[in-house]
Amino acid sequence: MERLQKIMARAGVASRRKCEELIAAGRVKVNGEVIRTLGFKADPERDEIEVDGQKIVLEKHVYFLLNKPVGYITSVTDPQGRKTVLDLMEHVKERIYPVGRLDYDTSGLLLLTNDGAFANRIMHPRHELDKVYEAVVKGRIGEEALMRLCKGVMLEDGMTAPAQAERLSYDERNRRSAIRLTIHEGRNRQVRRMCEAVGHPVLKLKRVRLGFLTLDGVPEGKYRPLTKEEVDGLLSL
Repeated sequence: MERLQKIMARAGVASRRKCEELIAAGRVKVNGEVIRTLGFKADPERDEIEVDGQKIVLEKHVYFLLNKPVGYITSVTDPQGRKTVLDLMEHVKERIYPVGRLDYDTSGLLLLTNDGAFANRIMHPRHELDKVYEAVVKGRIGEEALMRLCKGVMLEDGMTAPAQAERLSYDERNRRSAIRLTIHEGRNRQVRRMCEAVGHPVLKLKRVRLGFLTLDGVPEGKYRPLTKEEVDGLLSL
């Protein structure tokens, strides 16, 4: 017997927290009975579990690394009809969803899975997983601005955690700098807001590394499965 939200997360319905919200909202049935108790336990081998009238099936867990291009929504669906990252993964049969998010106008490394427990662990800030971004920002970014990024920047939702920041190059003709920024948090549009706060708005942004994972060998718009060693390695961080 397992907690209902854990079974749902393993089935790829959503993260465990989101599954708890679905249960509390009365959208989950076990053997035809609506369940609202978060501590409810079920047997995934014997009990029939439905979410919004759809029976869930425990799928084999799959894990993918996508090199997301600009112009795709990091979501399963979009009410405005824009392209989502799942449009790039049409050949994947399992019901996968993104782990975290990259903005519409941000490219780079994105994980997708149907393993809710894995997704929840990767996204939880206490694990301090390195997220490395390369950005092109407006103007010549100096040591003072870089130091502010490293020490933490006050945003409207609070002070950011210490980060690592370095200037890679400066384009004199176009008056813009290339920088690399490593953060551990996952706030909404955090890198863009941090750079804006130190006076250097982002012109282009790409996530190039997550933990020990990189984009090596994965062209833009393409994806690859994670190896068992990579999955185990991420879970051990």
